[in-house]
Amino acid sequence: MKKTNNFLFTLSFLIAGYLPLNAQEKNAITLQPENAKVTISKDIYGHFAEHLGRCVYEGIWVGENSSIPNTKGYRNDVVAALKDLSIPVLRWPGGCFADTYHWKDGIGPRDKRASIVNVNWGRTTEDNSFGTHEFLNLCEILGCDAYISGNVGSGTVQEMAEWAEYMTSDAESPMTKLRKQNGREKPWKVKYFGIGNEAWGCGGNMTPEHYSDMCKQYGTYINYAGRGVNKVASGASDFNYNWTDVVMKNAGSHIQGIGVHYYTLPGDWDKKGSSTEFTEKEWFTVMKKTSMMDSLVKTHLKVMDKYDKAKRVGLIVDEWGTWYDVEPGTNPGFLYQQNTMRDALVAAINLNIFNNHADRIKMTNIAQVINVLQSMILTDKEKMVLTPSYYVFRMYKVHQNATLIPVSVISRNYTLDKESIPAISVSASKDANGKIHVTLANLDPNAENPVTLDLGSIKAGNVTSEVLTSKAMNDYNDFGKAAKIIPAKFDKIKISGSTLQVIMPSKSVVSVEISTK
Repeated sequence: MKKTNNFLFTLSFLIAGYLPLNAQEKNAITLQPENAKVTISKDIYGHFAEHLGRCVYEGIWVGENSSIPNTKGYRNDVVAALKDLSIPVLRWPGGCFADTYHWKDGIGPRDKRASIVNVNWGRTTEDNSFGTHEFLNLCEILGCDAYISGNVGSGTVQEMAEWAEYMTSDAESPMTKLRKQNGREKPWKVKYFGIGNEAWGCGGNMTPEHYSDMCKQYGTYINYAGRGVNKVASGASDFNYNWTDVVMKNAGSHIQGIGVHYYTLPGDWDKKGSSTEFTEKEWFTVMKKTSMMDSLVKTHLKVMDKYDKAKRVGLIVDEWGTWYDVEPGTNPGFLYQQNTMRDALVAAINLNIFNNHADRIKMTNIAQVINVLQSMILTDKEKMVLTPSYYVFRMYKVHQNATLIPVSVISRNYTLDKESIPAISVSASKDANGKIHVTLANLDPNAENPVTLDLGSIKAGNVTSEVLTSKAMNDYNDFGKAAKIIPAKFDKIKISGSTLQVIMPSKSVVSVEISTK
C-alpha cells in the first residue's frame, strides 16, 4: 500500500465537488435532476464468491446430505438472504484461486471428481463438489448474472476456450455433448468472463506488456467459443496507473472491461488491525483510505480515456472492501473477520462513489459474499448472521438500473488529530416509477450532522426513510444475540417544498425515498 500526500487527497475532494466547511456551518446537497442521463448499472452492486475459507463450502454449499436445511445442496437460509438482497452478478471461482483452478476437475458425478489442494488459501483439500454446474445453477436460482474468472496463470488457451464453449454454446460439439452428458441440455448465460486475475501477482507475476499479449491471445479464442460474453482484462492493483495505461494501449480494443482492485486497511499489510477492537484513529484512517476510492477511480478513468474516448470499455472494480487481521483462533488462510458499523460506512461510501461514476463503472464485486473479508453473511454451522454491510446493500438496492441524479455537495469536515475529510457522502437516483432515492453517510462517529437537501426542480410529495446506525462504532451483529445493527424507520426529516432538512445521527447511513408531486 502506498502513502498518499494529504494535499493531493484534499485536492481530490475539491475537484469532486466536495467543499469542506467550518464546524459551525451546515451541510448542503443540491440535486441536479436536469442532468440525469446516466443509468446506474445494477452490476455495480455485484458480489464475489471465491474458494477461500468457508465462503463456498459451509457458506453456500453444504451438500444434499447435510443436517443444515438445504435444497439440492444449497443452504436455504443463505439463498433466501441473497435473494432478498437482489444480488445482480456473482464472481467465481476467484481471486487467486482462479489461476490454479482447472474446470474439468469440477464437472461430472461428484463422487468421481478429483480432489485438489487450495494452495493459495489454507492449503486445504477440496473435493470439487461445487463446480461449474453448481455455480451456474446457483446464479439461476438467485436470478443473477455470472462472472467467471478464467485461468491464465496456470491454464491454457484451449482450456479456457473449451470452458466458454461448455458453458455457453448451443452448437453440436465435443464440449456441448459433455455438458449434456453431465445433465445440462441448454447452455447457460455467462455475462462476464475474466481473462485471468491479478496477473501482476498471484495470477502469474507478469509485466503489463506481457499480460496484454496474453489477454489478446486468450480473448481471441473466447470470442470463437463463447456466446454473448463480455471480456474483462485483469486490472491494476490500487494506484498502479501504468498497468491500466499499458493494457488499455495494447489490448483495449479487444476487451469490454478492465479491472482494478483496492482494499481498505487501517494498518499495513503485515499488521492490518482488528475488525472489532479499534480506536477512533483507526476508524478515521479507514474512512480516509476508503474515500480515496474516488480519486483512484478518476485517475484510472483518465488513463482509459486516452485510448477509449468513446467510453466503450467499462471500469470493473472486481475486488474491494475492508481487510483486517483474521478473528483470533481462526485459520489465517481463511480471512474470516467480523463486520461492524465501520464496515457499513465503508460500504455506503464506496457505493456512493460507484454510483456517481456510473457513466464508466459498469460492475463492482465486494470481497466477499460469505464468511470472508467484508462479508454480507456470516455462518456458524446451522446459524446465520446478516452483517451491517448486508443491510447497506439492501438499503441501496433501489439504485440498481435507476437513472443517476448528479449532486453537488458542500460538506462539513470530520477532523481528528489535525487531519480532515468530508463528513458527508451521498448519491441519488430516479427509478423507473419516478421515485427519487437519496443515500447518505455520516462518517463522523461522534457528532450528528444536519443536512440541507435541495431537490432542485423536484417537488417532494411523500417521503419515507431508513437509518442504519449503532451506539458504538465497533458494534456488530453476532451469533445467538439480538442484532445490534439493523435498519430502522427514520423520521428526523422536515419537508418544505423542494427542500428537505435531514438530521443525520453520528456514524450513520440514511436512505430517503421521495415521491414526486
